[in-house]
Amino acid sequence: MRLKNISLSYGMRVFKALSEEPRVRIIHLLIQNKELSISDLEHILDFTQTKTSRHITYLKNSGLVGSRRVDQWTFYYILDEAIEIINQIFKFIQKDINLKRDQEIFEILQSNRELARNKIENNPYRK
Repeated sequence: MRLKNISLSYGMRVFKALSEEPRVRIIHLLIQNKELSISDLEHILDFTQTKTSRHITYLKNSGLVGSRRVDQWTFYYILDEAIEIINQIFKFIQKDINLKRDQEIFEILQSNRELARNKIENNPYRK
């Protein structure tokens, strides 16, 4: 669903949700990578589980972030109705050094996972 305009109430929720750096960093990672688990966010941002959960809950309650469960994992993503406004806001801060560093850490994490996956799949001793 694409928003054509937003109410003052929704706009205030968006800006309040983005009023703290940890939430901005989480939103940026979700925009760049579509969806992430809480453990991914903790690892990339070097946050405690409590801090990460608190900020994710705030973002969910503000109507910006949704979640889906797969087995024991919960993955978080930007809600369709919030993508356009979030993308507009992030056009102005996308070159921030902290946001770039977060994305670099994510890419290293993904690369390490791919290497581990390939090593396991190509193990000659694997049954």
